[in-house]
Amino acid sequence: MSLPSWTASLAVDSRCELGEGPQWHAAMGRLYWCDIINARLHWLEVASGATGHHELDHRVSLAAPLEDGGLLLVGEDRLSRLDPTTEHIERCCDFEADNAVTRSNDARVDRHGSLWLSTMGKAAEPSAGSLYRLHRGELVKLRSGLTIPNALCFSPGGEFAWFTDTPTGVVMRWALDYQGWPVGDPAPWADFSAHAGNPDGAVVDSEGHLWLALWGAGRVVRLDHEGRIVAEVHLPVTQPSCPAFAGADLERLYITTAREHLTAIELAGQPLAGGLFVAEVGVTGLAEPPLRLA
Repeated sequence: MSLPSWTASLAVDSRCELGEGPQWHAAMGRLYWCDIINARLHWLEVASGATGHHELDHRVSLAAPLEDGGLLLVGEDRLSRLDPTTEHIERCCDFEADNAVTRSNDARVDRHGSLWLSTMGKAAEPSAGSLYRLHRGELVKLRSGLTIPNALCFSPGGEFAWFTDTPTGVVMRWALDYQGWPVGDPAPWADFSAHAGNPDGAVVDSEGHLWLALWGAGRVVRLDHEGRIVAEVHLPVTQPSCPAFAGADLERLYITTAREHLTAIELAGQPLAGGLFVAEVGVTGLAEPPLRLA
C-alpha cells in the first residue's frame, strides 16, 4: 500500500547556504529561519507573504520567541536577545566560548518553556558536540560526545524528548520527568541507517507524530508513535534540513533546505536548493510555548 504523500512547493527563494531552525513566532505572525553559514536570519510574514532578513555578526541556528515578544538567538558561542523591530542585539551569556572548534546546531523550546540546544564541530568533527538545556536561566549540559545532534523535539505531554546524532542514522527517544529533565539513558526509537538520507531536523504535530527531514534524500517523513513511516513529503531539492508548522492555525508545514556541499552540476539540477518550501499535509502543528528565561 502506498503512503500518503505530498510535494512541497517553493515559499521563499532564500538560497540559504545552510537553512536551519524554522520557528513560528505566533505573536508576530512570522516564521523565522536561519542561514547559519551566512549569518543571516530570514523571516516570512505568513498572512501577507512579506519577507525580509536580518544581517547578523555571528552564526545563529535558531531564533526562539521570548515571553516579552523578542527573540533569543542561539549563536555559535553565545545566547543573545534580538529586538526584531529595532534590530538591537544584547548578549546574554556565552557557551563553549573557549572552544573554537564548535558552533550551535539544532535547538527547540520544550513543553516547559525551556530551551534545548546543541553544538557540533564546524567541520563536523567526530564527537565534538554536546546537548544542553537552558532552564530558567541556567544552562545545564545533558550529553557530550555527539557529532551532529539534530531532531530535538518533544511529545505533546512532555513525557519524551527525541534527538538524533545524524551520522548514526538512529533517532533516540528519552524519557523526561515532570520538570522536563531526562530520566535514565535515551533508547533507539527509529533506525534510518539502512535508508536513503540521514535524519536531520524534526517537529511534532498535534497528533503527537514526528515529521523528520532526511538530508540527502529530498524527503520529510511522518513517523507514528512506534517510529514507523506513515506519510512523506517530497521536495525538488536533496537537502531538507528541518520542518516546522506555521500559520494562524499551524496548518502549513514549512521546510528549510541547504545548498551546502552541492557541486555546480548538482546546483544546476536543483537551482531552488536553499529555499524555504511549504506543504499542506492535512494535519496541524503543535503550539510551542515561548521561551522562559526566569
